Amino acid sequence: MFVTMDQKLHNSERIIEDHESVIEVISSWGMDSDSRLYFRKNYAKYEFFRKPLFFPDDMVSISSESNSTVDHSQLIQTFLNSSSCPELHGHLQAKEQSRKSWKKAYCLLRRSGLYISTKGTSKEPRHLQFIADFSDCDIYTISSKKVHGAPTDFGFCVKSTESSSARDLKLFCADDEQTRTCWITAMRLLKYGMKLYQNYIQPHQKHKASPMRSISENSLVAMDFSGKKGRVIENPSEALSVAVEEGLAWRRKSCRSLGGHGSPSTSRTSLSNIALHLAQPWFYGKLSRDESQRMITQQGLVDGLFLVRDSQSNPKTFVLSMCHMQKIKHVQIVPVEDEGQTFYSLDDGHTRFTDLIQLVDFYQLNRGILPCKLKHHCSKVTV
Repeated sequence: MFVTMDQKLHNSERIIEDHESVIEVISSWGMDSDSRLYFRKNYAKYEFFRKPLFFPDDMVSISSESNSTVDHSQLIQTFLNSSSCPELHGHLQAKEQSRKSWKKAYCLLRRSGLYISTKGTSKEPRHLQFIADFSDCDIYTISSKKVHGAPTDFGFCVKSTESSSARDLKLFCADDEQTRTCWITAMRLLKYGMKLYQNYIQPHQKHKASPMRSISENSLVAMDFSGKKGRVIENPSEALSVAVEEGLAWRRKSCRSLGGHGSPSTSRTSLSNIALHLAQPWFYGKLSRDESQRMITQQGLVDGLFLVRDSQSNPKTFVLSMCHMQKIKHVQIVPVEDEGQTFYSLDDGHTRFTDLIQLVDFYQLNRGILPCKLKHHCSKVTV
């Protein structure tokens, strides 16, 4: 997925949709533009098509005349149908024109555009101030609240495609990431409509037509090949013990190959572990807590998005940073010593693994003590 970042507009960025031409986007920039393109995975890009409960009940109504809610199973169709009248409403912090101050405002998003009520939560036409029409506007997220003095970290803005001046930005700020995501998603749906849905289903249609068989998390099972015929291991305890035994055998083999003559030293085993972990796409080494949260947020707050990093508070341990319910959790991975061998555990040694690779593989198939399975590793951003 391509993201365009405009340095002139104070590090704001937007998604380039799949149907947009990258060449056309670049050609629309002026000669003195400091905009840049980034290639970055975003697992939450089409999350609203997968989750019927994406929009909270109190944010969406089906018409401007009432606050009646719409059936969640039909909500996205309501946005995609050009003849229907969905409405998103709620309070946002808005930056007043030519001022540094922010003011709490009741906002309404309709097919005709974005409005601010000048009198409380009134929806009467005489109290609605028109802000923007999305036919000629783009929606940007703001990466830093310091630039505009925003009250929270969850800022976004609406920018006219015909203007490159920062003075023409319509700046808003939500109370949390979920609220900001809902507003931006609704704006994308109202602006692009069925094009977004076609972008979403196109890869799935190609996938169905492909003769290659996919491997989903539900099709991965533990197998025992010790006998003449392979069998599926259905007992979770047996599957775990087999996995641990395989890991131990693999580790002994690795140590022998790395140690040369004689018994491998503990330091050599540790070095082999470090080398193996560094080669994994989900391992980020000395990454801070704040940086890990920023990276996960950039790639979409979807359940199961994760990375593994060194612990800053304890250099001998690691941390699993993962997303669940649009919140980022940090779980300590603690080394456990047993008979001169080091294992890794998330649950104080009840479930042990010979290395981080085996730990990640296990929790991609089993939830265990985690709130959900590990599904997507956080990918390194390439410029």
